[in-house]
Amino acid sequence: MMDKNNNYIPTIYFPDGRPVPEVLTEKDLIKLLRLDEDGPTEPHLTIQYYRNKGLLRGIRIGKRIRYTKQEVIIFLEKQTDWTNRKQTA
Repeated sequence: MMDKNNNYIPTIYFPDGRPVPEVLTEKDLIKLLRLDEDGPTEPHLTIQYYRNKGLLRGIRIGKRIRYTKQEVIIFLEKQTDWTNRKQTA
């Protein structure tokens, strides 16, 4: 799949092997990030924290917040960069 700038968006999968839909619910996102398995006791608050910090952008569809696959990939790339930043002493 390609985004609006003709960049390739890879297919990503849930832990059980099913492909992730293009638009994810909060429950889908929690499952994808595996916050339901080994994460915080209230994973929806973790998602809300990331949104409030501007690290994860959601879109409102009806009364619910959804997350596009592209935004999730961007979020994961940012988190990877932050996690692997070089320590300066």
